[in-house]
Amino acid sequence: MAVALAMSLSAVGGAANAAVPGPDVCELAEGELSVQDLPAGSSVILCDAIGRTVTHDGTGVTVPEPGMTVSVDMLTADGEAHGFTLEVGTDGKVAYDLGDGVVDTSTDGYDRPGSSNPDPASDIPAEPDTVVDPADTAEGTEVADVDAAAAPSACSDGAYSTADRKEYGTYNWYVGDGGMPGGLSRTDAKWAFMDAINNITDSYNNCGYGDTVGAKQNYLSTTSREASVNSKGQCTGRDDLSVWDAGDLKSSAVATTCTYTWSMPGVKNDLREADVRFNTHDYDFTNKPTSSCSNKYDIRSVGTHEAGHIFGLGHVGSGHSNLTMYTNSFTCKTIARTLGKGDVLASAASIRRTHEPVGANDASASGDSHAAAGCGLHIGEQQRWR
Repeated sequence: MAVALAMSLSAVGGAANAAVPGPDVCELAEGELSVQDLPAGSSVILCDAIGRTVTHDGTGVTVPEPGMTVSVDMLTADGEAHGFTLEVGTDGKVAYDLGDGVVDTSTDGYDRPGSSNPDPASDIPAEPDTVVDPADTAEGTEVADVDAAAAPSACSDGAYSTADRKEYGTYNWYVGDGGMPGGLSRTDAKWAFMDAINNITDSYNNCGYGDTVGAKQNYLSTTSREASVNSKGQCTGRDDLSVWDAGDLKSSAVATTCTYTWSMPGVKNDLREADVRFNTHDYDFTNKPTSSCSNKYDIRSVGTHEAGHIFGLGHVGSGHSNLTMYTNSFTCKTIARTLGKGDVLASAASIRRTHEPVGANDASASGDSHAAAGCGLHIGEQQRWR
């Protein structure tokens, strides 16, 4: 056994695991740990677990210090949702969320002062998993943004889920070291990533919903740092910089997002850092899918999905393939750049800048998501250069 306990603990199970009384004695084996090795209710202090890697469902996170939460969300080629959340309470006790988020309409909170940032231009060697994607030479007219016929249209599908995190201030981010998806220069990658993030912060959609969210983002600079995600798709720990980059991930992952939050009892946890990595080792990307596109993922579609995770949007599963937060991002398609009804409602529920609760007025038939109408959203003309 990886853990020797002086008292028995119930097995880990279910989508969310609240903290339970922990062991008096805890001895961890060397190497990676599972959620069974470090059960909910264990003390990261007694177990000396801070900095250790805990794995679940093909993903992994590094155990943070007390009062912090880390989440990993993986966008996969097979459309299966992979990821989980590990929270360490201020008392050092572990709790897990092993499934998709649920609607949490708490909106109160405040932005806490961050710790001093390390110099982003410091000369830190690139990680060995940096991969350079071949330059994208796409020519011709970009493919049209068309709904898939096998699912409800994006503007009629109100399914959504949210996670327990919120950016109360401004999401400040960097473009990391090494090659970029689609062989883009770091400058062109900056604009592609910025457009993807703005799709979330501006609630960009074709459904007539105006932007009532008011989320903020700010690009800072390039950096010699890389996203804190390793080649296994595991979150390797917080370094106070939110970095977007590309490199090697496990072969099933198209992209992975790691988020770090401060625990905020009674309201959504406060986002402190979020890193995004595109898998250019196993997949090709393009910033302009055309009719000649073949097996390439659209950078801005994938980026919009990952930005959704940063701002607290969760996955929606089977039957919702026209929404941005669907568990798969289709090759040579641009539909995920544009939010659907459920994506807009999720944004309103998760990052809306008002103290009014955002309600869910009608239930989705899907068990892993929610549907809503109204939610204080107004109809208006949305103008934005694409």
